[in-house]
Amino acid sequence: MPPVEGQGPIDWGIAAATAQRFMSAGPVIPREEAGEAVRRMREQTVEAERHVRELTGLGHGLPVRPGDVVDRAGWVRAATAGLAALTDHALPRNSPGLRGSVLARTAGVQAGMVLAYLGGRVLGQYDPFGGDGPDGRLLVVAPNVVATQRALRVPADDFALWVCLHESTHRLQFTAVPWLRDYFATQVGELLSIMDESTATVLTRLAEALKTARVEKDSVGLLELLQSPEQRVVLDRLIALSTLLEGHAEHVMDAVGPSVVPSVGTIRARFSVRRGPRGNVDRLLRALLGVDAKVRQYAQGSAFVDHVVGAVGMERFNAVWTSPTTLPTRAEIADPVLWLDRIA
Repeated sequence: MPPVEGQGPIDWGIAAATAQRFMSAGPVIPREEAGEAVRRMREQTVEAERHVRELTGLGHGLPVRPGDVVDRAGWVRAATAGLAALTDHALPRNSPGLRGSVLARTAGVQAGMVLAYLGGRVLGQYDPFGGDGPDGRLLVVAPNVVATQRALRVPADDFALWVCLHESTHRLQFTAVPWLRDYFATQVGELLSIMDESTATVLTRLAEALKTARVEKDSVGLLELLQSPEQRVVLDRLIALSTLLEGHAEHVMDAVGPSVVPSVGTIRARFSVRRGPRGNVDRLLRALLGVDAKVRQYAQGSAFVDHVVGAVGMERFNAVWTSPTTLPTRAEIADPVLWLDRIA
């Protein structure tokens, strides 16, 4: 790709440094115990994908590669690298010189604060744009998995495998569906390319959004509230896709769970309670960052997949991966019968 003139819109090095400065290291674990936990989680990324393939029928013949088990700082480095690869050539460039550098550094600090908040909460992640090859990078954030497992008081092996089932499903979605990675990147690029309003316009929309948004269970992320009508068309496609991907992973992890994760019922019940905000400040941050909207995606997407698979089976559900035209719309996510009628 040819170089793009001007300063990149976000200094991702500053973002990573800021996040690591404001983020705790996580629970203290004896070295031997930590080494064994890392080794076991790495094995579970392979074990989990095999279970996912058997349930979904996707990915047969593709190599099964282990994921990477990282600490919080490692997740931040991977996240900033993946975000840079996805966004830097789509976002508007800052002007060259001191002003552009200051803007990029300021944006980097802001992004770093968001990553610091998320870095203590993310259990795992599949990044289709991370790593050195086309298969992306699957990450398990060991200190967060251990901390959450301890807080939930559930078996360590069961909980780690349950997390790996979710992330392995995401990896399989992108590696077994050849067009999905480029489609996702194209949609993100289209959205970012039309985010060219002046600061005054965005601030005006932010003021209106803050009047509209209610920091409660049914609030939406400010990202969606700040979009122009043109942007919302593209954002709707991205939200529908993200909801499908998250719902599919939720369905798979619970469908596979009973046969390989004996305590899956307890894990799901306790984890669902823990997903909620834990105080007014946390509630506000979750709403501003769209975390609550993300949690609702899990439930909405899972309900869609549960309904379709229950009605026609997994093999016919897999028609969703045929092409971009077979992906559900947001309206169809909310009413799976609409998708079934259209695809049938």
